[in-house]
Formats: sequence, C-alpha cells, structure tokens
Amino acid sequence: MEMRALGRTEVQLSSVGLGVMNFGAQTAEDDAFRILDMAFDAGITLFDTAENYPAPVAAATQGRSEEILGRWIAARRLRDRVIVATKVAGPGNAAGDMSHIRGNKRRLDRANIVQAVDDSLRRLDTDHIDLYQVHWPERAVTTLGRSRYSCIPDSPALVPIEETLEALGEQVQAGKIRHIGVANETPWGVMRYLAAARERGLPRIVAIQNGYSLLDRYFELGLAEIAMREQVGLLAYSPLAGGLLTGKYVGAPAPIPGSRSSLSPGFSARFTDKKMRATAAYTALARQHGLEPAAMALAFVRQQPFTTSVLMAASSPAQLELNLRSLELDLSKELLKQINAIHDDLPNP
Repeated sequence: MEMRALGRTEVQLSSVGLGVMNFGAQTAEDDAFRILDMAFDAGITLFDTAENYPAPVAAATQGRSEEILGRWIAARRLRDRVIVATKVAGPGNAAGDMSHIRGNKRRLDRANIVQAVDDSLRRLDTDHIDLYQVHWPERAVTTLGRSRYSCIPDSPALVPIEETLEALGEQVQAGKIRHIGVANETPWGVMRYLAAARERGLPRIVAIQNGYSLLDRYFELGLAEIAMREQVGLLAYSPLAGGLLTGKYVGAPAPIPGSRSSLSPGFSARFTDKKMRATAAYTALARQHGLEPAAMALAFVRQQPFTTSVLMAASSPAQLELNLRSLELDLSKELLKQINAIHDDLPNP
C-alpha cells in the first residue's frame, strides 16, 4: 500500500481509504467488522465517516456508522495505527432532513462545533479525531442539483468561514481534533480557509473531500491546481459514481435489489442517457484491456497527482475484495489517453 502525506503535516495515510457511510443501515455490524478487517489487512489506514451517517439519513440510525467504527477500533486495539476522519453537519448538508441533529439551529458556529465534536468522540469511543471536516459549506454552492452558479444572497444567519475556522482551531488547541479539512467545497471556499488561517494564525486545512470519478472530473477545473500548489490534497469520494462505474447497471439500469439504487429513491435520477452512454464506454474500454471496470475507475482516481487518498466504500466483503484489485493496477499512458478521449466526447455527464 502506498502511503501519502496529509497536506503539509507529517501524517502519512494510505492512498486508498474506506468510507463507512453504509455501516449501520445497508451493512450490518458483523459484515462491517469483516469489511474493516479486510481493509486494514490490505494496508488501508484511513477510515472516513460523519456524524449524520449512515445513509440514507434517518433519525433512528444517526450516528451508527461512527459507533460501529469506534467499536471495531477498540476491539482490535488499533487506535494508534489508523487515521479516523469524521465530519460536522451544517445547514448546507444536502442529505435530506437532518433536524434530528441539533434541531433547526444547526450551524457551523462554535456552539454547534463543540457539541458535534464531543458527540462524535463519544460515539467513536476515542479522545481525539485525526481529521475533522466541514461536511458542506453553509452558503449555496454549485453542486448536487445546482450545475450553474447564480449568486444567491447569503442568509443573515450565515456563519463566516473565519468564525468556523476559529471554532475548529479551539478544538485543535483542546487536543480533541488533530487536523482540519473541508468537503464539498469550491475553489473560493478553499482559498478563504487558507487565507483566514494565514491572516489569523489559525490551523490550516490539510485536505479537500470532494466527489471525483471518471464521470465527475469537475475537480480538475479549479480545485486541482489549488490542491497541488497549496498541498491540500483530494480525498476523493464516490470514485465509482455510486456504483455506476462497476458496469453492473449497463444494459439494466433498473434498481438492483439490495443496491443503493433500491434504497434511495432519488438515485434513479443518475441514470441519464448521457451518463449511461459514458458508463458503457468506460466499461467497454476496461474489458477491452482485460480489466474490471471498477478497478480501472479506482486506479484512475488514485493515479491523479492531486489525489491524497481514494475513498472506496463496500456493502459486503466480496465487494471490497473486488475493489482492492485496483491496488495492483497502474494505468498505462495509452489507456489514459483512451480514457481522456471518452471524457472529451462525453465530459462530466
């Protein structure tokens, strides 16, 4: 397993991480433990969760992903050998109704962050969090349903980035979190965090967790340069585009029993004609080269110079075993040219 630096810190983490957002809902605890064991045995040291997981988000299950991860770490006595990452939910989270998390006053201010950190520490059964991330900006951003930017006036209650960073800095000073990151952020937002850290002597963000895959390469348009020049690397989530890039939906886009498409009604909206044509092209290209489509997709994300770690998810040990094959794969320059040709023809469907 290749190890990479977390931002400008001395922390080294695995180039592939495990996202556990399905633990406690789609994946039961015994299967989750088997998946976690398999991941660690393969060399994975980064384990990523959030206070609102598992997904689909529900009051009855909220926090279970952190709890399962915490119980596994304690049972295996691995706390000093793994990197635990979790996230604070704010009003901008796009995962549906989350009023069960600190009610309607959930914001990215000091009071909410203090409570969120303490609650996550309790569920994770640990005294510190290695990487604590802001799950979504409070302001409206161009992602998930807003494909074109329009300047929406900020809410009067909007918490400035500087105030959020100050609150996070207090938690670093208290020893409750080690490092800070952002998720689902824009180039403007990342640069504001970096400027605030420099101007106010506050902790510097070390990572950006955004979506990135063969079907979603928007990160390259603005954030890639920032990630490389500022050494704030990408933690890439959804590298398989919610399972589309496994190829299992090609020719059969109806919900597959037990899959995320069967559990999330809104998931079927992803099966657009353009997206399915691109998926079919990438699937055919992988098989032409004798590769599993998922392995090719994961290797592509891992090989990007701005990527720190690829967050793969698995709902079963068998699925993780298949995904781990990407660790043995390095895509040739010729194959990368063919991938880029598909992208140029069907960009970011």
